[in-house]
Amino acid sequence: MTSGGVALWVAVLTTPFLIRWLLKNNIGQQIREDGPQVHIAKAGTPTMGGICIVGAVVTGFLTAHVIPGVHWSRSGVLVMWAIIGAALIGFADDWIKVRHRRSLGLNKRAKFTSQLALGLSFSLLAVYWAHASTTLSFTRYNSIGLHMGTGVWVVWGTLIIVASANAVNLTDGLDGLAAGSATFCFACLAIIGYWQYRHFSIYHVGDALDLALASVALAGACLGFLWWNAAPAKIFMGDTGSLSIGSGLAALCLLMNLDLLLVIIGGLFVIVTLSVVIQVISFRVFHRRVFLMAPLHHHFELMGWPETTVIVRFWILAGLFAALGLGIFYGDFLSVGKL
Repeated sequence: MTSGGVALWVAVLTTPFLIRWLLKNNIGQQIREDGPQVHIAKAGTPTMGGICIVGAVVTGFLTAHVIPGVHWSRSGVLVMWAIIGAALIGFADDWIKVRHRRSLGLNKRAKFTSQLALGLSFSLLAVYWAHASTTLSFTRYNSIGLHMGTGVWVVWGTLIIVASANAVNLTDGLDGLAAGSATFCFACLAIIGYWQYRHFSIYHVGDALDLALASVALAGACLGFLWWNAAPAKIFMGDTGSLSIGSGLAALCLLMNLDLLLVIIGGLFVIVTLSVVIQVISFRVFHRRVFLMAPLHHHFELMGWPETTVIVRFWILAGLFAALGLGIFYGDFLSVGKL
């Protein structure tokens, strides 16, 4: 609880200072011209709030290790690396946007290459430094029993990091949507991490407690930031926040042997991403749009739903997906216990 509590209060208390500094220096969000017209009023809202999220996560994680009996782990440090590395990529993207007064930051090639480099470095360190399992997992390392081998797993881990980071980035289109949805995911992972720690003989995740602490810190930071990011948002997280949250989510699931369960726990992010994929394929192949606008939350906005209605209903979906993932995990535990 220390990790999450500290992270929450650091995010709540430091974000106003960042807001004032950004306003003073006229650093605000640039709105896409092809986006919903109601968003034009948000132009100039302070962005790069992810700085506070990442700072809160790291502070909460470090503070927890002051407590006697809480030990450092390579897996925990690796999660922090994934978060900070993604935040640096996002910060570069955000800075270019505000510096040049445009809605586009890093070009696609530079952004994607940077994400691949981060994902590759994480995956290699996970295998050779943190000694992560290289099996394809669902609820535990041996739930599927498919040994991928080092090379294939490194590619797999890299793709998961990149995909998750961009999925959260796509979802970050309405006030508080990504922060609130991510809070459910990390709360779920915190419970799973502690459960894995208590039942090491089943899950064989040696650093489970440290990973649970990282999850709690991320949940607390997202919740604390949401205080200022909830509609009407006083600040946006920017790519600095969304990429770091997505990378942290993927890193935790990979190290906790929840590769495929990530699709369920982060189900909302998956649906939003699929809406973009479907829209692009449909338009290029059939020259027709399936949705009024992608990502999916903009489709409902153009249908006439108020922004807050879309946000709250998507939060409900995010919570249900996280609860479903937790239920599947616990159901598997009960089935293993009967063997």
